[in-house]
Amino acid sequence: MDTSYDVVIIGGGPSGLTAGIYCSRARMKVLLVERALCGGQILLADLIENFPGFPEGIRGPDLADWMQKQAEHFGLAVETAEAKQVILKKDKKMPFKIQLSDAKELDVGSLIIATGAHWSTLGVPGEKELTGKGVSYCATCDGPLFKGKDVVVIGGGDTALEDALFLTRFVNKVTIVHRRDKLRATKILQERALANKKIEFCLNSVAVEIIGKDKCEAVKVRDIVTAKENTLKAEGLFIFVGIAPNSEIVKDVVKTDEKGYIISDDEMRTSVDGIFVCGDVRKKLLRQVVTAAGEGALAAVSARLYVERIKGSEYK
Repeated sequence: MDTSYDVVIIGGGPSGLTAGIYCSRARMKVLLVERALCGGQILLADLIENFPGFPEGIRGPDLADWMQKQAEHFGLAVETAEAKQVILKKDKKMPFKIQLSDAKELDVGSLIIATGAHWSTLGVPGEKELTGKGVSYCATCDGPLFKGKDVVVIGGGDTALEDALFLTRFVNKVTIVHRRDKLRATKILQERALANKKIEFCLNSVAVEIIGKDKCEAVKVRDIVTAKENTLKAEGLFIFVGIAPNSEIVKDVVKTDEKGYIISDDEMRTSVDGIFVCGDVRKKLLRQVVTAAGEGALAAVSARLYVERIKGSEYK
């Protein structure tokens, strides 16, 4: 079994799969390591409307499937395992070692970090205890379970409104709770949400407690202007309050910002020569499928040029 690669990509979301397409087409020996299913967060998207080429949008799982098939068509190898540690070596041609969860060790010429991000939690009483018992971070996954019920969505960004609109297919009412006096989602999503009779808004408010014994029953919110507290009926609670980077594996290897996002230049180069980054784990302004794909392409080309340089085969 191969344990030596020109490039290893850690993470199989849109950025990692795009990097895989470009590395494979360059005929590099490349392996993509993904701990779960390829696709990343787009697996949770009911409909993606802003990825070019799909006038009526495309389901997230379908786009992920097509991306993986395209990458594998060009020869990308995908291994289901979790990368546990990145070790810097003194070998100039294979400067990195990656330890996997299945005890395998890989010697690598270049590394692309595409580990993405995960949903942040509220950190309020009742959240941990009732997660999976009415508290959810994925409307596409759990929405149909709340047919005819009243639910609450926490958040005011694109994902919050997209999932609130999705939930109206099933539920009786959706109340969107947002900490500011205006939403920050894309205007077209705001227009759709405001026009939907099943959606109500609770602005300038934050959730302070999730109430329920064996299942979610209500959420207590506080008005940040008046400090008045109110209890909203919530047989389901969907939380979309931002994301946090999955950078744990390299937090002590490359430079990150105060939130843990990996810092890089415009060519996706990190603070360590030979390690590149792309996708939601990278410090940047916009986290979308289209930007992730572009960064994956850049990371792959930069990794190829780096490998050619250390091998002495670069084109001059």
